[in-house]
This record gives sequence, C-alpha cells and structure tokens, in this order.
Amino acid sequence: MSPYFRLIFLAFLMFYLIPTKIFAQKTEKDGLPYLYGKKVIMVYGGWDGHHPKMFTDRVNAWLKTKGAEVTVSNSLDIYTNEKTMSETDLIIQYWTMGEITKEQEQGLLKAVKNGTGIAGCHGGLGDSFRKNTEYQYMIGGQWVAHPGGKINYKIDISNIDDPITKGLVDFDIKDTEQYYMHIDPNSKVLATTTFGNKHNGWIEGAVMPVSWKKHYAKGRVFYLSIGHDPKDFDTPSAWKLLTRGIRWASGSKYQPKEKTHTPIYSSQTRVGKN
Repeated sequence: MSPYFRLIFLAFLMFYLIPTKIFAQKTEKDGLPYLYGKKVIMVYGGWDGHHPKMFTDRVNAWLKTKGAEVTVSNSLDIYTNEKTMSETDLIIQYWTMGEITKEQEQGLLKAVKNGTGIAGCHGGLGDSFRKNTEYQYMIGGQWVAHPGGKINYKIDISNIDDPITKGLVDFDIKDTEQYYMHIDPNSKVLATTTFGNKHNGWIEGAVMPVSWKKHYAKGRVFYLSIGHDPKDFDTPSAWKLLTRGIRWASGSKYQPKEKTHTPIYSSQTRVGKN
C-alpha cells in the first residue's frame, strides 16, 4: 500500500470506524445505549392484518434519525446468512404467525445466543411461529387470546426504576387488543395490564405482563404486547416503551450483562451446575 493510500485508510479509521465503535459502547444520559452506527436488521411479513410494513417503515424512519445502519427484509431467509447475522447488533421483527424453516430458525437462535439483541411487539414477535417452541422460549411468551377484540384498557408501569420505564406513568390505550399470553414467569416485567369482567368474567382481576426484558444466552430480548395497529404508537408512552426497549436490546454486545432473571415464585431449592 502506498503512503498516500495508507494515510487515507488511517483517516477512515479515525473519523468513521473508531467513533462508531465508541458510540456503540456508550450509553446516553438516560442510561440506554446509543443506536448510532449499530447494524440493525428489520424483518417483516406474515399476517397482513397487523400492517407489518407500516410498522417497519415507521420504526425504520426513527432508527435512521438515530444513526443506525438499517437493513430491511421481507424474507426470513436473511436469518440463514451467517455472516450478516454475526455482524448484526439488533434484530427488530414484525412477523405474525407464518412458519419458519429449521435453517431459518437455527440462524436466528444462534445469532441471539451469541449476543445479537432482538426486539419487537404484539403478534410480530409474540405470535410469530406457533409451532416453534424454542423460538417462544427465547422470546419469553406466546399470545393465546385477546378477550373483547379491540377495546380500551390501562397500562400499569410496574418497574419505575428501569431505564426503559423511568419517568413513565400509568397510561390508557384505546381501540386495540389486550393480550392474554402464556409467559415465562422469570423475565423482568416492566409493565402490566389487568383484565376486567366484561368479556371473559372468569379472568377478572388477572394481571398480565405487557412488556418485559430478558436474555437468551448472551442476547438481550425486549417485548411489548402493544402494537396491533401502528396507530397504537401515536400514544406517546407506548412509543417511548417501544423505542427505549429497542435501544436497550441493541446493547448486548457492548454493555455488561444485567440481571433480568427475576423469578416470581419462591423456592427453597439450592441449585447449581449439575
């Protein structure tokens, strides 16, 4: 390499790659990671009733204002590209129902296990591949019902100290689905909702997580059950929950692993490596 091109190369490292790496490792004043320079894959598809492309376009526009490097795909085949997946910092998926092949699922699971974060909402992450229990194990929940269909209900912020929810207060959301889910009771719950007796009286008083965070091996996982329609995120607090959760999930490869394993059941059993 000639001295001239060597200087150009060093300048490129100094003014682009090195600052990008520094930003990726830092957090903003609110304690959540920067998105600047991070590689994000957005994958959308499945049932059109959830308007996956509209959701993707909205979040993509926001990601670009934060300086993220975004790749958008309407095919699950991107999960089989090992090089792309290994270089990705964050996956945002909105794919309701549908099926995923063994190869596609293995590529996704491997990436998250190795530290790629994953984030999403509603059926796009919590009702994606009903036959794939390992996928559900990773996400930490699976939709089973939305009594009453599109209704008005309240969101209770249950963890006021987490950076994702700090400063947020309980809020109402209108004309959308209240998800009843089968969930992992060990995830760190950020917000909940309580069911009334109007539609299914036998679940009156049932408290259900609306948002949680967890890990799947090294990868951060963030989920929010709001998002039946992109207009749900016209509610400012819902949008803040989503975007803050996305930022948190992007930090798997750069931030220390935090404790998100928070069992709700007590036990006297001593556990260790078997």
